[in-house]
Amino acid sequence: MKYLIIGLGNIGDEYQNTRHNIGFIVLDALIQQSDVKFEPARLASVAKMKYRGKTLILVKPSTYMNLSGRAVKYWIDKEKIPIENTLVICDDIALPSGSLRMKMKGGDGSHNGLSSIIEHLGTTEFPRLRIGIGNDFAQGYQSEYVLGKWTKTEEEIMIPKIKMAVEMIQSFVKVGIGLTMTNYNKK
Repeated sequence: MKYLIIGLGNIGDEYQNTRHNIGFIVLDALIQQSDVKFEPARLASVAKMKYRGKTLILVKPSTYMNLSGRAVKYWIDKEKIPIENTLVICDDIALPSGSLRMKMKGGDGSHNGLSSIIEHLGTTEFPRLRIGIGNDFAQGYQSEYVLGKWTKTEEEIMIPKIKMAVEMIQSFVKVGIGLTMTNYNKK
């Protein structure tokens, strides 16, 4: 059985360790304990790994956030992975920093990456792991905030949450989205 795990973010050194790149950060943490590496591929950097006898195809779109849907659609079609075995990891300003919420479906929440994925897939019904980055910004400065680097305080909050996000991905693969939501969304 195959799973497509997509971490949203923007490519380029200027975006490394920014709030908007939490999807990339989580996928990097997921492969840290393996000998797997991301390799350039069509519309993305891709790594393949095994977990509990299942194949995980990890995708970091290289299309920039606003066009993430192109990469997601391409890799779903290429690998013939059912949408219920696809998990999108993204930041969410509507959640406090460090909050983790897995959902079976939902709108875009004004997230350009999710909006692009919804547009390209033609549905809002795909699993996603939303990671709260808070909304500590003045009106009109959302873009600067999400593209900004983590503060020391935020890093202290996020480091253990990144480990928990990895556990949630593994749980999604091992026991499914329902039990994962039950076991983790309240933490």
